[in-house]
Amino acid sequence: MPRQNLAPSSFSALTGTAVPVHIIDVGANPIDGQPPYAPLLAAGTATVLGFEPNPEALARLQAMKGDRETYLPHAIGDGREHRLHVCAAPGMTSLLRPNPAVLDRFHGFPEWGRVVEEIPVATVRLDDIPEARGADMLKIDIQGGELMAMRHAEALLQDLLVIQTEVEFLPLYKDQPLFSDVDQHLRARGFVLHRFFPTVSRTIAPMVVNNSIYEGMSQLVWADAIFVRDFTRLETFSERQLLAAATILHDCYGSLDLVLHLLGEHDRRTGGGLAGAYLGALRGLAGPAAAEAMAA
Repeated sequence: MPRQNLAPSSFSALTGTAVPVHIIDVGANPIDGQPPYAPLLAAGTATVLGFEPNPEALARLQAMKGDRETYLPHAIGDGREHRLHVCAAPGMTSLLRPNPAVLDRFHGFPEWGRVVEEIPVATVRLDDIPEARGADMLKIDIQGGELMAMRHAEALLQDLLVIQTEVEFLPLYKDQPLFSDVDQHLRARGFVLHRFFPTVSRTIAPMVVNNSIYEGMSQLVWADAIFVRDFTRLETFSERQLLAAATILHDCYGSLDLVLHLLGEHDRRTGGGLAGAYLGALRGLAGPAAAEAMAA
């Protein structure tokens, strides 16, 4: 689930620079509340193309959407037909079959992952969707199908600057790719892990903490992982991409240090002064103690 944005104000408000960004949201079901890119929509700097095959979730998205959002009913994958495993808990529904060997070790999951229906579903490759081309950010959460989708989005990955993907550290589904698989795939395509947003642990049965089966303890189970285009190779960014990445990283994740790094490169190329203006604005908002701690 998204955590509170750490940025004190929008990028466009701090810098006077508004850069339109295009966002793809695969598995846009709003069960976790506002998406991390909500500040970009509020600032009017983002357009969103979302995919949600669940009819009820799609109807909610359509009812809530603004003028800059479009939602389609596609199931994203490899372009082939699969069987959708509909689970007792809608959030567990997946193209992959739940894995009792793992689920049985945790409270709640055996029932949540109980398959109540299997239905055939045709999937669509991201690279075959014209409206997805040229996207700056990908958010994807499709219950173990993330790597399949990204393996069939090679053209899309060439343009992306930021990826937020759900990753698992245990195979909740049979034959499920884990974090290490996703990490290797994206590193080979010029991305680096930036942060987790956040990590989620669960207590291994039979122990219960605070009388709640939702409390975590020692076992890391899943996370949303944020990958960014490799910032040690800034030559791979265009001038617009430097500003688009800075916009996303500031408004969505509060990654102020990386934003300043990107703006410094933009200034080096253009002779501009965005980095200094940005740092000055942050110092003005942070208060004396925090401002003194910021590097020049």
